[in-house]
Amino acid sequence: MPKWLSLSMDSTSSVTWPTLTVRLMPAIAFGLIVAEIYRRTRGASRIAASFPGTLVLLCVLIAMVTQVIGDNVARAFSLVGALSIVRFRTVVQDTKDTAFVIFAVAVGMAIGAGQPAVALGGTVAVGFAAWLLRDLPRRNDGLATHPFELDIRLGWSPEVESLLKATLARHARHVEAIGAGTAKQGAALNLQYRLRIPHDASLSALIADLNAIAGVQAVELRQPRSDG
Repeated sequence: MPKWLSLSMDSTSSVTWPTLTVRLMPAIAFGLIVAEIYRRTRGASRIAASFPGTLVLLCVLIAMVTQVIGDNVARAFSLVGALSIVRFRTVVQDTKDTAFVIFAVAVGMAIGAGQPAVALGGTVAVGFAAWLLRDLPRRNDGLATHPFELDIRLGWSPEVESLLKATLARHARHVEAIGAGTAKQGAALNLQYRLRIPHDASLSALIADLNAIAGVQAVELRQPRSDG
């Protein structure tokens, strides 16, 4: 049997329970710290409900994987192949969220490798940088807003489009066109918008105003899904 394969099967260097406890418990603690930094530096409307918990679990899992790998190169390649079958369907919509995913991975790897000083120093440094670059409420926002997605079907004409834009501008703080298509064999137009609507606004009033526009055939207003 090749030497590298026999080494990959060698279990004499397995980690003891005290070592696991000393490393995995701090991984949970550091994961909670990473999640709390995320909560305090990101706008409330941008936080997916499951994302902070995912950061905690990711930190612990990476620490555990680091324990499994140890100094064994063959085992590292085997784990890369095994983990490559995992496919993530949720798209991280903000690059800052991607940075926090990498943050959790780095902290978990440092704890798993037995380098708590690196994890502590990195957490302090990244936490301070995240605080400096934290999401601040825009001064011109006034009221808190919530994200919505709007699907509307209408018979197109320049007058209808201008009325639609004016109506959306009255009810939403931010309007972004994200898609368009035809329906009913080209007789109607489907438009999709991303809106930010004040939390105290009346959604029924918005839908009523949209339905009052001549040519509008259907309106659907919903909040975007947080999870994939």
